[in-house]
Amino acid sequence: MSGAGSCAFQFFFKPTNESRTKSFTTYDLRLTTKMAQLEYKDLLDAGVHFGHLTRKWDPRMAPYIFMEKNGIHIIDLNKTLAALDEASHAIKATVRSGRKVMFVATKKQAQEIVAEEAKRLIMPFVTERWLGGMLTNFATIRKLLKKMSTIEKMLKDETTVSNLAKRERLMMDRERVKLEKLLGGVVDLTRLPAALFVIDVKREHIAVAEAKRLGIPVFAMCDTNSNPALVDYAIPANDDAYKSISIITLAIGKAIEEGLMERKQDKDDARLQEEEDAKRAEDTATVAAAPIEATAPIAAVVDEAATEA
Repeated sequence: MSGAGSCAFQFFFKPTNESRTKSFTTYDLRLTTKMAQLEYKDLLDAGVHFGHLTRKWDPRMAPYIFMEKNGIHIIDLNKTLAALDEASHAIKATVRSGRKVMFVATKKQAQEIVAEEAKRLIMPFVTERWLGGMLTNFATIRKLLKKMSTIEKMLKDETTVSNLAKRERLMMDRERVKLEKLLGGVVDLTRLPAALFVIDVKREHIAVAEAKRLGIPVFAMCDTNSNPALVDYAIPANDDAYKSISIITLAIGKAIEEGLMERKQDKDDARLQEEEDAKRAEDTATVAAAPIEATAPIAAVVDEAATEA
């Protein structure tokens, strides 16, 4: 690590439970317009370097730990930047191929920012509770989504609603609200996602295990108490603070957005190429037919001359 980076660590405060969590809800993202160009100072200001208490660490995170200070581990932000850059390129390639990335974050301080970013990118997300089998038993999840859609249609139909008793209407509405809360983020998911972006590996261990069983790559924020070997792309970062979660999520969101834009550009280029090929084929056919039409009058003249002779 550079000297400047080492000096920067001399000025951080000893974090408390309050400073690690909800106190970051008013965080103002003072970043450049291109989130892909995150700098060391941006991560430092967001508190990405704060790890857990030393007694709670996972030894497998040792390569990503810079030092120990005031009883907590400090994450090496240079390795965070490198891991984030690698993950951004990989997730951009996944999205560019036309596949979906599912966002998973059920902890309270991550729900809002993750849901907003996923909705903006029109990607599936889970922010309430991970239902066991959401990936490995996807057929059942599709049945639940179909059931939710049927209930919504019934409640919107005035004739059907008028024929139902008040108790039945209330029970149906409660079931709709429950399903909407649990599955609202995956209502448009017609097939398994191509990748998962997870905020807390330990908390979302069921989702990570299901993805690993199906061979779905996992991109995840790994704090000092996590096992980075469980995921394909580990991003060492503080996964408890709102500011830290925001800056990493928005960086990943920017990479996904760039992948979507590149896919759209690829489609436009392919359409233009098809139009050019069709026009070229039409021109070639016209040119090929032209000599035949031109020789027809000549043949008629020759025949007429032969007759007169």
